[in-house]
Amino acid sequence: MALTVQNFIKLANYYNQTAKTMSAICVQKGGIAMENYVGRFYMADVLEFVVEYGHRLVKSGVAVPEEIVALVGRFEQQYERVRDLTTPSQKPIHEMTLAEFEKVMNI
Repeated sequence: MALTVQNFIKLANYYNQTAKTMSAICVQKGGIAMENYVGRFYMADVLEFVVEYGHRLVKSGVAVPEEIVALVGRFEQQYERVRDLTTPSQKPIHEMTLAEFEKVMNI
């Protein structure tokens, strides 16, 4: 995926729409708390990707509007709150320690 402002906006919109859908699902299923919904792991991974893409875009030298830079900062603040929910990189479950597994499964 090419590093462009338009692609970042598409990713940001995808994340926001998915978050809205996840919220609606939680309400429909009887008011499940967002932090207890199984999709929270996927959303954390998507947010991680959006933040990383934003950082690469800002550092690439492409002219990035200040609004987009501020948006990357807001997504980064959100990501800091859910960083522990992201999937560990390239580490299969059978190789995880019990502590890593419990962290991933939010136990």
